[in-house]
This record gives sequence, C-alpha cells and structure tokens, in this order.
Amino acid sequence: MTRSTRAGITDVAKLAGVSLSTVSRAMNGNPTVDPLLVERVQAAAAELGYTANPLARSLVLGQTQTVSVMIPDLGNPTFQAILHGLSRAAATDGYHVLISDTAEQVDREVELATTTRRRTDGVILCAPRLPQSELSTLLASVGPAVVINRPPQVDVPTVAADYEAAMTELIAHLRDLGHRRMAFLSGVVASTSGEARARAIADAEQVGDLEFVEIPAGVDFDSGAAAADAVIDSGATAVLAFNDLVAMGLLSAVTTRGLRVPEDLSITGFDDIPFAAYTTPPLTTATVPAAEIGRLAWDAMHALLTGGEAVSSASFTPKVVVRASTGPARS
Repeated sequence: MTRSTRAGITDVAKLAGVSLSTVSRAMNGNPTVDPLLVERVQAAAAELGYTANPLARSLVLGQTQTVSVMIPDLGNPTFQAILHGLSRAAATDGYHVLISDTAEQVDREVELATTTRRRTDGVILCAPRLPQSELSTLLASVGPAVVINRPPQVDVPTVAADYEAAMTELIAHLRDLGHRRMAFLSGVVASTSGEARARAIADAEQVGDLEFVEIPAGVDFDSGAAAADAVIDSGATAVLAFNDLVAMGLLSAVTTRGLRVPEDLSITGFDDIPFAAYTTPPLTTATVPAAEIGRLAWDAMHALLTGGEAVSSASFTPKVVVRASTGPARS
C-alpha cells in the first residue's frame, strides 16, 4: 500500500480491523492483548510504515522514558565517568537521561530534584550534599529514586564507594614510607565522602604516632594550588588531597615553589581520574570504579521502573594505586 502522507494510528486500526485502543495497547506491549491481534496490528503497522509517536506514547503510558540525574559538579571527571556508565546503560534500555548540576550548592538540591522529577519517570541523586534528615524527606516525595555515594537509605537503593576503607589504606601506605605528620586537604562541607575520609583519619590518629593537619580546601585544581603555602607552613611531609584535581593543583603549585615531589613532599589523590597517571610525577591515588557505579545505579532504577527486584545497596572499595608522587619521608 502506497501512501503520500505518514500513516497514523487510525490507518493502522482500519487496516487491522481493530479499535484504536487495541492498536495502542498492542504497540505498547500490553500483555492483555490477544497475541493474534498483536500480530495483526504489527503486520498492519509494518505495511503502512507506521511508528508510534514517542510523545503520544508517553502520554498514553504516563511515562517519559527519561530519568533525572542530579550531580554536584559536572566539571568533576569522576561524576562525568558515573554519568557515562549510567547514560550508556540507560540508552541500552531505551531511556534518556536529564542531567542537573547543582554546582555544589546544597540549597538547590531539593528544588532541582523536585522540579526535574515532575518531567521524568524517576530521579537518581549522585552524591547529594543534603543533611540526612532533609534527604530522607526529599526521597519520600520524589520516588522512584536511587542514591549514589551515600550510606544505605530506607527503602531506596544505594550504590556507593567505601571512601573510608580506601583512605585508611592510603594513610597506611604513607605511614609505611615513614611519614608521621600529614596534611589533609578537606573538600566541601557536608560531603558524605569527605566525612568518610575524616573518620579514617580520626581512627588513624588513635594509633598514637601519627599527626594530621586539616587544611580546608575545595574540590578543584585551583583550591589545591591555593593551599600550597598552608601545606608548606604545616611542616607535613605528606599530603592527603580530597581528590585528584586538588592533588594536581597542589602538585603544580609546590613544584613552582621549588619543592620536589616526592623527595620533599609526598602527595596522594583520590578517584584515579584519567589524568592522574600522566602528571609529573604520576599520582598515587585510589581508583573509584565510577562507570560501574553509574551502571549499577541505572540497573537499580530500571528495576524500580519495570517492577524488577532492585538491589538495596551495593558498595565498592576503591583500590589504591601507588605511583611516583609518594616516597620515603625526608629525614
């Protein structure tokens, strides 16, 4: 059958000899439709070259085939890797991803999550900075939801990295190299992963022969560079940077000031972003399986959307990768 205009659902119904509602249910995979009718509708649609309008399908099903993902910083390579794994997995299942960047502003999280949820089928909160009480209230209103890099939540799937365990291993690595006074460049306030790092430091201090100096810093290259003078003045022989970007900023700044890394100062990062292995010297860090975290977060969301069984919580322990930015403490 030749047509000069695009076929519509009415044309399919007429050719198949069924009602409009039957065509709609058959094309949308409704299991209540008789298989013989489904076959007849599909044959008619194929003959006419008919494809369902995505917007119309969304209105009929009450679904958008889109999920919202809220992150604190789109410029951070770790969050980019999480999004990469998540969006590719979602695309494989026929879904789109709507990204919201809060720019590390906690007060925007509730508004963005609530607003984007109205236009999507679910929301994935990546490392939200909200206090737990506020996060619990938000999750109760925007479900289905999945949370990345927070402790397990009530009735909401979580996927996270064990930052405390990895930080403990980094500290042990520096201690084995003879470092006893270390500086910690802390990240943004209210970061759950930052609190996990702080717990590892507090536990290490209980050993008795280690001393830590906390130096407030941000989460980007510039904040690491800005902390260089404070690090030098602290007398620390090693630095635990909040993440690789901060470590890279510090590495650049102290090198400019004439310090040798690691002879004069050992530096560790966190996350193992793609650039970490190519600094001078290459950066000792902890590898966070960011893309895998994103993929598992999508798997949990997809299960919620399709009636499957979602994992309640999953945790990865980052692997410490020793490179040339750390060495024996200066005597």
